[in-house]
Amino acid sequence: MTFDEELVSLDDLEASIRQHGVTIDHEADSASDDAKMDSDLRIEAAFVGLTLVGMLLGLVAGWLDWPSTVGWIGYGAAYVFGGWYGLVASIETLRHYSVDIDLLMIVAAIGALSIGAPFEGAMLLFLFSLSNVLQHYAIGRSRRAIKSLIRMRPDEVQCLRDGEEVTVPIDEVEVGDVFVVRPGDRLPLDGVVTAGQSSVDESSLTGESVPVSKAIGDEVFGGTINESGRLEIEVTRQAHESALTRLIHMVEEAQSEKAPTQRLIDRLEQPYVLGVFALTLTAILVPLALGAAFTSTFYRAMTLMVAASPCAVIISTPAAVLSAIASGGRQGVLFKGGEHVEAAANVDAVAFDKTGTLTEGNTRLTDVIVREDFTATGPEQEAVTDIGTEELLSIAAAVQSNSEHHLAEATVEAASDRGLDVPSANGFRAVAGKGVTATVEDATIHIGNRSYFETVVGEVAIDGLETGLDTMADLEAEGKTSVVVARDTGDAARVLGWLAFTDTVRPGAAEMIDELRAMGVEHVVMLTGDNEQVAQRIADDVGIDEVQAELLPEEKVTIVEDLVERYDTVAMVGDGVNDAPALATASLGIAMGGAGTDVALETADVVLMGDDIGKIPYVLGLGRKTRRTLAVNLAIAFGAIALMVGTILLWGIPLPLAVVGHEGSTVLVSLNGLRLLGFRP
Repeated sequence: MTFDEELVSLDDLEASIRQHGVTIDHEADSASDDAKMDSDLRIEAAFVGLTLVGMLLGLVAGWLDWPSTVGWIGYGAAYVFGGWYGLVASIETLRHYSVDIDLLMIVAAIGALSIGAPFEGAMLLFLFSLSNVLQHYAIGRSRRAIKSLIRMRPDEVQCLRDGEEVTVPIDEVEVGDVFVVRPGDRLPLDGVVTAGQSSVDESSLTGESVPVSKAIGDEVFGGTINESGRLEIEVTRQAHESALTRLIHMVEEAQSEKAPTQRLIDRLEQPYVLGVFALTLTAILVPLALGAAFTSTFYRAMTLMVAASPCAVIISTPAAVLSAIASGGRQGVLFKGGEHVEAAANVDAVAFDKTGTLTEGNTRLTDVIVREDFTATGPEQEAVTDIGTEELLSIAAAVQSNSEHHLAEATVEAASDRGLDVPSANGFRAVAGKGVTATVEDATIHIGNRSYFETVVGEVAIDGLETGLDTMADLEAEGKTSVVVARDTGDAARVLGWLAFTDTVRPGAAEMIDELRAMGVEHVVMLTGDNEQVAQRIADDVGIDEVQAELLPEEKVTIVEDLVERYDTVAMVGDGVNDAPALATASLGIAMGGAGTDVALETADVVLMGDDIGKIPYVLGLGRKTRRTLAVNLAIAFGAIALMVGTILLWGIPLPLAVVGHEGSTVLVSLNGLRLLGFRP
């Protein structure tokens, strides 16, 4: 449990929890919680077995004309063991001045006993307790499917210390430490490969069964399995920050967030139960007032109470939604709550960020072009430059070494690959979506797009800027992202040259867009801060309907808001800090989990842990399948109630048949919801 100590103290929080009748165990942990849940389920199942034995003993005693004491012992055992959990729950609910389904069942069983139908009452308690066990098993299985992830993380790490392998507890490993994994080992932490080559099974996080090749510089994740070679890995995140830990933490939060349908049913439970009590009372008083016999009237009223109880309605939603969340977790798709599963079912339009989402995000520097001046005109002209390409690149790398933008990272990487000496930079400043500036060797260096030089540096007269912007436009026409590099010494400012970058479309992006259209998505949009020509080239390659380019983060939000007005339910897919506001604004925010920033991951409603954009149709497909399952479950639940109530009022059916119909529908919707654990697109 986590809480904000500035808002509430631990003592106050515990006092508030105890007021609601909850016991606090300071020693409990995830493993002991699971063990306790399993133990409770076994005890509950044992009670069901004892209820069945008692019920059969009472029934057989009556058939064989045994002493009545034997029969009453049997029925007494059935009532005690079958009604124990329901009675405890009813008393706790009544203490808070509420009523629930458990109270309905207890009252109905006592009512059956009072009119000389102990078998019917015992049968009701048996089937009711059996259905509860099956419900708890179904929901517990959904939870265990995710909680089992915690057991995938080793407790110890083989760290390299002074060239020697040392066994270190996982919680004592720091960022920057290097650990070793051998073939067959499970990786304990997230990191980057520094030595060795291997293939890694990442299915536990991504859902992909095909192992992924890993070499020096590749990122790896805790909880995955090293298959072939020995790897040395530098830790990039501590145990509590790893991808696996984030997955577990987010799923635990997701399980506590209810879907809209479930919240609606929860709100209606108490008034519905009160309505059933009122209906039962009416079914007793009206016939008695008209002269009907008490026994038959009371029997029919108890039958009506059982038939109208909404057990199947109550369990229909959590059985399906929790199974959907667990199924997604197995495929590397993390829903942060039941409401997001339902939202995925209704998506009519999808907005994509470009870099790192539709494209791989491994932006490469393709061109370093210095500005050329000429000493004369005509055939004798000779090109001269202030600097060479290597100096231009080193200056640009000095400025951009302070930025986390993908273009900046590509610039710094290119300078490093060429072995250039990069000078220091001071006074770094970034203008979101436009450019950066810093002081290098007593001169102010500006690096940016057209908007940066027209708005941010507009008052500074820069020699060669018009030519610079024209050249940048030519590079962009080739499908490259380009920026201008200018230097201001205080006495004069001039363009030094240009940098051009390119990115590659993610494999399968076009097929993914086709799948979305086949599923009924009406509109697909690309939102990017990149220039329009580059964005349009990517859009044409993958089949995007609409392109919105050269956007600032706040402009992405405005466009998403407009899309929500036009299409009602809109999904936004992104990975960067600048996507976070749009992810929060969309009806459904989907973040790329591998390359995504922490801000994007925290803001999003759904996280693709494996960075696989091909999972987006799976997200929407699972949402749609869950919606259909919910519709079927509710149809079964309400249909069974309507059929039995109508039959009871018109012709009358025996209480055992009502019990079987009521509990049978409850078990049926539980099992139907559990089918989502095996969902495949």
